[in-house]
Amino acid sequence: MSARMNNAEVRLMTPLGWDISTVVSELREVREKSLADRQRTKQPPRLPSRKILIGILDRLSTALFPNRLGTSDLTDDSVDYFVGHTLDATLRDLLEQVRRELQFSSGQTPIRDRDREQAIEITQTFATRLPEIRAVLDSDIRAAYEGDPAAGSVDEVLVCYPGVTAIIYHRLAHALHQLGVPLIARIIAEIAHSATGIDIHPGADIGGSFFIDHGTGVVIGETAIIGQRVRLYQAVTLGAKRFPAHENGALVKGNARHPIIEDDVVIYAGATILGRVTIGRGSMIGGNVWLTRSVPPGSSISQAQVRSEIFEGGSGI
Repeated sequence: MSARMNNAEVRLMTPLGWDISTVVSELREVREKSLADRQRTKQPPRLPSRKILIGILDRLSTALFPNRLGTSDLTDDSVDYFVGHTLDATLRDLLEQVRRELQFSSGQTPIRDRDREQAIEITQTFATRLPEIRAVLDSDIRAAYEGDPAAGSVDEVLVCYPGVTAIIYHRLAHALHQLGVPLIARIIAEIAHSATGIDIHPGADIGGSFFIDHGTGVVIGETAIIGQRVRLYQAVTLGAKRFPAHENGALVKGNARHPIIEDDVVIYAGATILGRVTIGRGSMIGGNVWLTRSVPPGSSISQAQVRSEIFEGGSGI
């Protein structure tokens, strides 16, 4: 079939005799104008596939936890073969998605040799990080089990808790983000967001034994830094207070604008912490607190305390 059918051909292929030739023509004009505005060719390189990445995530999770997320008939003798076979096929698919991103970023068609070589290097390096990712995920799952009296077992936490699913995907996405494929990493983050209601930017740096309880509505920004043994509850936001812009009005990208959460901090439901502030080690941030300043280690911040400070002297009126 020709890439551009004439109007008569479009009418013949339209169900129920509808004539959509004008719509097709106008859509083509808008599409070509959009490509011209972005100084792109009429056939830009293909983007990584969200659908394929969903399958890759599922199989990577299976390879990380074969005895719980794999097939039910695995034995001690067969589990390594299963993991190896799963990883081999999955990494081949991931390699193609990495190639697509590098080609898209360079805007070159066909793909350059150096992009192909870089894709192989990124995928191989990512594979070598999987044991480390599994080890830190074990600490996250253990933290969820120990931190929730409703958890019946570690296995229940792994297969049921949306916070665990979100952090599994985040740790995979973060590794890819560090390796230079931020678009794939962002797609993975949005897959997790859609599945769990938890929005973690892949650039966020999160320490081990991390637990998100309940999880719905949690937002963690790109430059957030979270220490060890931190616990968040639903609807917590670690966001930016303001967005600096260049002289031309475009937003400054990549500047440190999200909170630093030190070790052993607990942040309860609905709390919002904005800007490059530091929440000191061992602090407790109460529910629905709105915080835009740093607090020292061992602090206990409640909504009543924050309101008292804001309204003292009429500053909050």
